[in-house]
Amino acid sequence: MDNQKPQGNQLQIEVTPDMAQGVYSNFAIISHTSSEFIVDCAQMMPGIPKAMVRSRVILAPEHAKRLAMALQENIVKYEQEFGRIELPNRQPRTINPFGKGEA
Repeated sequence: MDNQKPQGNQLQIEVTPDMAQGVYSNFAIISHTSSEFIVDCAQMMPGIPKAMVRSRVILAPEHAKRLAMALQENIVKYEQEFGRIELPNRQPRTINPFGKGEA
């Protein structure tokens, strides 16, 4: 059995004009259940103690792992081109709004 994809088979992705503008996020909250990962991208403003969630992405565990691997690969490429990304203010990595990993 041949497991190779046909040559020239490309996935086409459409991005609407509204989606192409993107959403600015400077804070992310990642939580999970047994069947999904939830990534809330939020925006914090100086002097305001409340972060506003701007986008929520819900992923199957397999897709969350693929996303983590793709991010790591791109961080390596970025640092090779532009230099090391420094994290001067080490804050806690995540806050789980759902409690012990369950939504």
